[in-house]
Amino acid sequence: MSDLNDPRVFFAAERTLLAWNRTGLTLMAFGFVLERFGLFMHLLYPHPGRSGRDVSFWLGVAFIVLGMWAIAFSIVHIAACSER
Repeated sequence: MSDLNDPRVFFAAERTLLAWNRTGLTLMAFGFVLERFGLFMHLLYPHPGRSGRDVSFWLGVAFIVLGMWAIAFSIVHIAACSER
């Protein structure tokens, strides 16, 4: 029953885009927090014989990449929906 020219369809797509962007930004912020917490722990408890990156760094990077993917996916999805 919904017509694609109905403004409610456009507004629903826009709300979905904003929700995905909000989720992506939250994931990225959580990734930055995880990475900085690892740096804080390293400053409190240094390990002189240990080199390389901590687990929190790579986990933080993974959350940042996941957030970027969510935002990119939302942009591609809204572009595909607007062409219909």
